[in-house]
Amino acid sequence: MKDTKLRKLIAVGMLGAISFVLMLFNFPLPPFPAFLQVDFSDVPALIATIIMGPMAGITVELLKNFLDWIFSGSPTGVPVGHLANFATSVLFILPVYFVYRRLLNAKGLTLGLVVGTVSMAVGMSLLNYVLFLPMYTYFLGMEAVTGTALYEMIVLGILPFNLVKGILLMVLTLLIYRSMKGFIKKQQIQFDIK
Repeated sequence: MKDTKLRKLIAVGMLGAISFVLMLFNFPLPPFPAFLQVDFSDVPALIATIIMGPMAGITVELLKNFLDWIFSGSPTGVPVGHLANFATSVLFILPVYFVYRRLLNAKGLTLGLVVGTVSMAVGMSLLNYVLFLPMYTYFLGMEAVTGTALYEMIVLGILPFNLVKGILLMVLTLLIYRSMKGFIKKQQIQFDIK
């Protein structure tokens, strides 16, 4: 039992560090606002989630964002972007886990990734509308975006961006799952996720 807990702690720490490094290689997608950046740092968290459960994935995401905040800082001084990234990731990985857990195969993972992508896109649209965009404007001392401009930013920018990001993460995760399926199954047995 102690050995499993130690292995889990080490695995989560390693995946969190890999996730942090992947977060540094972010890039914008040309049709979307420049502050929206794609990175593949959610993939290690997804792997942690499907092997060790949702708390492992959430911990990887928390570790990644904390490390990035410490090393990169935040333009507002308050980690609004890191909080938004954490919320985005949790909205993505939790549905993947709960759908995948029912089937424990590639079909379940694919369906989970689709549900996670929709959850992330819709959830972040709502959270940006009520929480994150107002926080950004407040902490940056800017005039709040309201009305039609806010609606357009959400519907034409944030919603489609998160759908595209989810599709990119889905493709990469499925490729990794296909090549590591045997290893993942062995690890699930060791961590009692069957």
